[in-house]
Amino acid sequence: MKQTDVVVIGGSAAGIPAAITCRRHYPEKNVMLIRKEKQVQIPCGIPYIYGTVNSPDNNMIPDGVLSNNEIELLIDEVKSIDKTQKIVSTANGEEVRYDKLIMAIGSEPLDLPIPGLDKKNVFTVKKEVNHLNKMLDAVNDAKDIVILGGGFIGVEFADECKKNRDANVTIVELMPHCLMLAFEEDLCIEAGEALKERGVNIITGVKLEEVNGDESISSVRLSNGQELKADLLIVGVGVKPNSKLAADAGLDVNRGGIVVDKNMRTSDDNIFACGDCTSKTSFFTGRQIGLRLASIATMEARIAGANLFSPRRHNYGAVGVFSTAIGDKVFAMAGLTEDLAKERGYEITCGEAEAPNRHPGGMPGMSKMKVKLTFNKRTGEIIGGQIRGGSSAGELINTVSACIQKKMTFDDLATFQIGTHPAVTASPIAYQLVNASENAIKNMR
Repeated sequence: MKQTDVVVIGGSAAGIPAAITCRRHYPEKNVMLIRKEKQVQIPCGIPYIYGTVNSPDNNMIPDGVLSNNEIELLIDEVKSIDKTQKIVSTANGEEVRYDKLIMAIGSEPLDLPIPGLDKKNVFTVKKEVNHLNKMLDAVNDAKDIVILGGGFIGVEFADECKKNRDANVTIVELMPHCLMLAFEEDLCIEAGEALKERGVNIITGVKLEEVNGDESISSVRLSNGQELKADLLIVGVGVKPNSKLAADAGLDVNRGGIVVDKNMRTSDDNIFACGDCTSKTSFFTGRQIGLRLASIATMEARIAGANLFSPRRHNYGAVGVFSTAIGDKVFAMAGLTEDLAKERGYEITCGEAEAPNRHPGGMPGMSKMKVKLTFNKRTGEIIGGQIRGGSSAGELINTVSACIQKKMTFDDLATFQIGTHPAVTASPIAYQLVNASENAIKNMR
């Protein structure tokens, strides 16, 4: 039987930073990471295998991040946990005794009750290299591609599948617009127009009710009676937490996943969990939510890894920070949309500002950037932000998220000190974050 101080189960967006964080905070402890995959994909990079990077081999997390941090790697699948004896058992008959355990076992695609999803050339999005390679071959051969779901996975797959191909690509989305679970309607409309400009067809407000064909898919039937020709279907409508291993071990689980406290500790004092496998709560309400993002997983992992032997960090809930790119246009959101804030009972004030992201506007690489900020009128605290612009929007939304987490007010944002340069930022006079805050104060008055 092997023995180590810390075992981490899972080697993706949560498992790797959990193990590394443990090594940083407790360098005297031995850490073993157990994962079933021989190779690990960068989760957010998977859609880009099908256009930009062209192969799963170009989307790998290198094992060097583990060896460089002196983390032992075991390629095997954990089949059971004995929390009384503090032993994990694997499919290949290994037993490993631990002092502390972190579960970072992720999620899997949702099962949908749609007839025909078992036909050939119907793919869910998995993080397995062999599966992704089969999918790539099918995409390269396809002429009519249907993508079920207009969230981030669906939108990014659609955009990538159009690159360097003459395929007919169609998104089927139940809601009135793509990306509506994350963005406000105006941003959704603009993102939809950007997709259409790039040759993607979008059908909204309908369900996909059946997959037709003999052994392989030939078409799909929609709830409005329309039938779409299809020789490939990509299903990208969400995931569910992997919590069976935890439940079988006697840990508390619910519909959202493994139940953890603010320290990322499970119902067993010596077992922690992080990432998609855990139940999430909202930063704003404390209520359970269904967000599953790699950025949340890494945040939770750094809390779990630091807290193993003494509590040092707390999880105050998921803010929800999103960004995506369609061509050279970036769309990003953090926190609550205006409509969601109203639904949650907030009395709000909003401010907008649009300006070039370089100064002067004739600088190379300039694009217009528009920022909208939403504030709690009663406290003045920022609770949401939305950005549309060039590539710099992806980093600015992270600044907005930090402001939300630190509960900065519109006066804080209007007066915070910034660094600017003509080649990389907006003018300090026209800086969108500052002026959106000032306009929110003006709109409130």
